[in-house]
Amino acid sequence: MSGLGIAAVVRPLPAFRRVASALVQLLRFAWLQIQCCLFAAAIFVGLAVSTAVPLPVPRYDALLVYGLALTAAFYLLRLETGREVAVIFGFHLVGLALELFKVQMGSWSYPEAAWSKVAGVPLYSGFMYAAVGSYICQAFRRFDLRINSFPWVPAAALAVAAYANFYTHHYLPDLRWVIAAGFVIVLWRSRVTFTVEARSYAMPLSLSFVLIGFFLWVAENAATLLGAWQYPDQGQIWQMVHVGKWGSWALLVSLSFVLVAAVKTHEGRFYGKAGAAPTVTSNQRPS
Repeated sequence: MSGLGIAAVVRPLPAFRRVASALVQLLRFAWLQIQCCLFAAAIFVGLAVSTAVPLPVPRYDALLVYGLALTAAFYLLRLETGREVAVIFGFHLVGLALELFKVQMGSWSYPEAAWSKVAGVPLYSGFMYAAVGSYICQAFRRFDLRINSFPWVPAAALAVAAYANFYTHHYLPDLRWVIAAGFVIVLWRSRVTFTVEARSYAMPLSLSFVLIGFFLWVAENAATLLGAWQYPDQGQIWQMVHVGKWGSWALLVSLSFVLVAAVKTHEGRFYGKAGAAPTVTSNQRPS
């Protein structure tokens, strides 16, 4: 083989190695994401099985018992710490409060009968919100998440405003886009660093909220298909959830993130680069 022929074979090898390495990293990233979604995946397994298997009690009641057992199992298996379970339970209560209001307003409904329904809301529904908190807790651990800076006061205020807007927009102008713009502004310099197999990557924190919100919207479509709840336009035949819910989930993620971040700050696993000691700047809350 001539020298030119050998060079033609050798030259593509570095590019091939880079592509192969990128694909391997992508697979590692996907595997970590799957592990972060264990609680949410288990909830969906429960939804799917409960639609196909005859149960001795109403379906929503069985899902409540299943969710409680799942939470206990995650704690006993040390998949989540006591602090994480507490903050996830807090988000569960936040979600239940929203459910009670939204069902009364006719935003969506739970058509099946159950003993554990309060004002039309089955208590198992809070586990949908708990799954979001669980995902963020797992992501902090498995991706070794770190935030370079976080303006606590404005970010927490916007998170509370986003939650309040879910209630007030029924009576007052809807401010979700104003609040979303506020998040982009106050988190402009905030970057989240995550690690995949000793390699660190970074992305804007506000973008991570948007991406998580998208996947929650996809999950919501699957959940309504499985009869977890239904929107008014899904009463006769199932159809996709309106894409506007994507933005609603992205805003709700902000509240979940603030709750989990408070725990991670206390643990010293919030600021700085992966593996680095935490640092606190003037606009950050001390641990």
